[in-house]
Amino acid sequence: MKLVEATADDLEALADRWFDLVEAMAEHSELNELDADATAETAKDGFRAHLDDEDVTDYLVVHDGETIGFVTLREGRHPSRQYSQYLRIVNLAIDDDCRNRGHGAAVLERVKEMARERGCDHLKVSCEWENEGARRFYRDMDFQPKQVDYTQPLE
Repeated sequence: MKLVEATADDLEALADRWFDLVEAMAEHSELNELDADATAETAKDGFRAHLDDEDVTDYLVVHDGETIGFVTLREGRHPSRQYSQYLRIVNLAIDDDCRNRGHGAAVLERVKEMARERGCDHLKVSCEWENEGARRFYRDMDFQPKQVDYTQPLE
């Protein structure tokens, strides 16, 4: 398994997988419902913006020459904390037919290496509270719960 930095040529592959991820997250909260006006071009625009953002990088997850997922990473800092330099896993998606084969764990191991190479001292990730599968996965990968996000729709 390797992570290949995405380019403008990969926007369609990223957008398709992002839509799959969004559809899967919709079941966990009404706040995850996809906007009816969202299109593949909308998703591509979001990934295109990542190409111009020096703190965000998208990678294709490639196994045996085939793209099987993607991961989005964002670097950040908390200057007043002892653990101040972090790498956040914004998105991590493995194609449905490739899950439960260790690919997600391999991605996280590679992301840890990348974080250390960049001088980061910790990783961050968030997942939906109701997504017990993701919560279990991150616990099994030695992530510790640290903070809870709360949301409130303003309608």
